[in-house]
Amino acid sequence: MPELQPEDAKLVTLARSTRARTGAAEGAAVRDTDGRTYVAASVALPSLKLSALQAAVAAAVSSGVEGLEAAVIVSDGDAVEQEGLAAVRDLTPSAPVHLAGPDGALRTTV
Repeated sequence: MPELQPEDAKLVTLARSTRARTGAAEGAAVRDTDGRTYVAASVALPSLKLSALQAAVAAAVSSGVEGLEAAVIVSDGDAVEQEGLAAVRDLTPSAPVHLAGPDGALRTTV
């Protein structure tokens, strides 16, 4: 697996710290086309369930973002969950989505 670019490695750090701070199953970070970042953890309420990636994309969109450069999800999972990936693809079909483990090691990029 190739190494992440420095800006994408920063997204991993942000996603890991969000996951650790909240104790959530997942943490995610996205970078918009202006270089701003948005982070989120998974949400599990009785009335609302969002993956971390969905929540990060929602935070970006609610701030007026129209495109993403890259996204990262930190999870124990072996694959990027489809709903979060679809949310990224709704904004920017070509944006790389990196999956890293809780230790920050890159597992895959889609």
